[in-house]
Amino acid sequence: MSRTRPMSRTRKAVALRHVAFEDLGLLAPVLAAGGWDVEYREAPVDDLADPAIADADLLVVLGGPIGVYEDKEHPFLTQEIALLECRLAAGRPVLGICLGAQLMARALGSRVYAGHAKEIGWGALDLTEAGRASCLAPLGEPGARVLHWHGDTFDLPQGATRLAGSGLYPNQAYSHGTNALALQFHIEADPARLNLWYVGHAAELSAAGLSVPELRAAGTVMAARAADQATRIFNPWLARLD
Repeated sequence: MSRTRPMSRTRKAVALRHVAFEDLGLLAPVLAAGGWDVEYREAPVDDLADPAIADADLLVVLGGPIGVYEDKEHPFLTQEIALLECRLAAGRPVLGICLGAQLMARALGSRVYAGHAKEIGWGALDLTEAGRASCLAPLGEPGARVLHWHGDTFDLPQGATRLAGSGLYPNQAYSHGTNALALQFHIEADPARLNLWYVGHAAELSAAGLSVPELRAAGTVMAARAADQATRIFNPWLARLD
């Protein structure tokens, strides 16, 4: 007599977004292929105390052009940090990208502060020994690049494992426990959609004296490998989540 295999439960991911164009990007098709049900929540306006967010199987906290320390100007940051404190304390899966990585650091008790220089553009990373043994291993290959887009930095949280650094900032990626990964840079950014970033961050780019045509040209170079790179990094990490 044949047995019917029980259907596996659909896993739910909630992505907290701060500005519309900094979305899941190349991570979206990876999640879809893995059977994840994905829902966006807009961090500045949605109810961050909604149990559906706290109970999600995965919380992805995306980037944005504000500082973690600007909670007086943006009070929702206090709620966002409290949400992260609860999830991290419980060992619930969290992925933080750029601002998300900084919010995770703050939730883990570390200082987040303005850096000494803007780091914007495509660049290589220096992986630590732990980083080379992690899902970030593809970033150690020749030609691997990530998109940096930040001016703030953070101290490595207590109990975290540093995975990567750069010449400007030593803390670029860390893990905390088995279910939390923080990336100061962007692996998920789709080079084909970065014109939205160039418009949305036009004032920042102008103030930093950066050339949009040069950024666009560098993105074109990465277009052929960015999706494969993202898949090879995010798939192993998602597969190991408890």
